[in-house]
Amino acid sequence: MNGSVLTHKVTGVPGGVPVLLLNGGLMTFASWGPIADDLERAFRVIGFDFRGMLMSPGEPPPTLDGHAVDVVDLLDHLHIDTVHAVGTSFGAEVAVLLAAARPDRVRSLTLVTATDEITDEMYEEGEHLRAACRAAAAGGDGGRIFDLLLESAFSPQYREAQAQAFALRRQQFVAMPSAWFEALDALLASLEKLDLRSALASVECPTLVVGAELDATFPPEHSRALAAAVRGARLEIVAGSGHALVAEQPAKLLEILWSFLPCV
Repeated sequence: MNGSVLTHKVTGVPGGVPVLLLNGGLMTFASWGPIADDLERAFRVIGFDFRGMLMSPGEPPPTLDGHAVDVVDLLDHLHIDTVHAVGTSFGAEVAVLLAAARPDRVRSLTLVTATDEITDEMYEEGEHLRAACRAAAAGGDGGRIFDLLLESAFSPQYREAQAQAFALRRQQFVAMPSAWFEALDALLASLEKLDLRSALASVECPTLVVGAELDATFPPEHSRALAAAVRGARLEIVAGSGHALVAEQPAKLLEILWSFLPCV
């Protein structure tokens, strides 16, 4: 960490059991929206941006282990001993490393649309996205990144239903500063050749894995592999959703979370 605490927000029940929400790569903590709002009824909810994301600018750590260290530093800053860790995509990968390296800090682990490893095919797809990030950072069209993400992150039905909103978001995306695109490239770089299978074998806390039927980024077979790698893990596959399950079907994800978190 560079000496500063990650930008964060703490809401919900004062002194309640903490739930830590770990963002996907292009999220900011506000993206958890209705999920965070609903969990606040019973939990103390901590949202934050990883270093390099919108609200925590700066150069990201070169590895996911560095991000996990940042998370521990944040918990120390907040005087929080243990959390229910709920991560999606990038954040879920960091959460695995956190639970494996610091089992004393993680009460339970929820992994949403995540993967056990980055395959060669995933790596090649990631190279296209990273090239677009570098081009945008050099003054090129950031809309190319948005277009690539739109196809991989959302189901066709959701893209059609949200076409107008996505058009506005594309304009906002293009207006992002070059430093943000540079940081996004670095965040993606930390996923290269990732293999969490040994770390997963070390996870001892209660674990829930939630995959998405139409996930084109981390297809559901990787959710199944995650669940198989953690002793006693529970697996749920949500029908009809793409990778961005947090955005596409928050009500269904909440239903699953409420059936898990109060029991662990």
